[in-house]
Amino acid sequence: MKTVKKRSKRRSVKQSKKVKDKAKAKVKVRAKEKRIASRATTAYATEYYRLLRAAYPDAKCALHHHDAYELLVATILSAQCTDVRVNMVTPALFKRWPNATALAHADRGALEEMIKSTGFFRNKAKSLEGMAHAVVEKHGGRVPRTMDELTALPGVGRKTANVVLGNVFGENDGVVVDTHVARLSRLMGLTRETDPVKIEQDLMRLFPREDWTMLSHLLIEHGRKVCIANRPKHDECVLRHLCPSAEV
Repeated sequence: MKTVKKRSKRRSVKQSKKVKDKAKAKVKVRAKEKRIASRATTAYATEYYRLLRAAYPDAKCALHHHDAYELLVATILSAQCTDVRVNMVTPALFKRWPNATALAHADRGALEEMIKSTGFFRNKAKSLEGMAHAVVEKHGGRVPRTMDELTALPGVGRKTANVVLGNVFGENDGVVVDTHVARLSRLMGLTRETDPVKIEQDLMRLFPREDWTMLSHLLIEHGRKVCIANRPKHDECVLRHLCPSAEV
């Protein structure tokens, strides 16, 4: 009987400890969520931007291009692909099809073969040809410079349009939200959203319009060099004293 009672008591103690540990974990989670939520202010946004701008003064679009056509093509190819890989593919592509008119008449098989290494090459080839045809037929061969006209092109969404508008035409119509921007925005407490469109809306409310294009470049640079997913370099982070996710 005593042995049974002792076992029962030990089980009770273990269960009680588990309950306490779970309660403590919940408190920590709520405290972290509160810290993160408190960062969603223009004051924090201003300081984040200042520090990142100082850390990456040469931040810019990583996709190599000379004009709107080249950047539009490169951005379409960059879906589910690294910028480094795209930059390896585009020189030959631009040499063979230097403008929308040439691309509109490209041989589909040859185009697919050239962009094969970027992944999803059949869908991308279809988008590129569709985009080129639309640019030629509706815009006289010149890439349009408004959000509505760009997003009406096959294979062009808001993110791609933002890339072209901000980096070629100097139009801050929105914020480019890629995986780095989305991840860092949440870690820094600038948003609690997961949908790119909603994240963009939160960022647009927090940062001045003139900073929207550069903001994405800064976050991408920081995400690639320091705030790396699963292995962040907290000791090298210029935001470590502000970021609620930093281990300080």
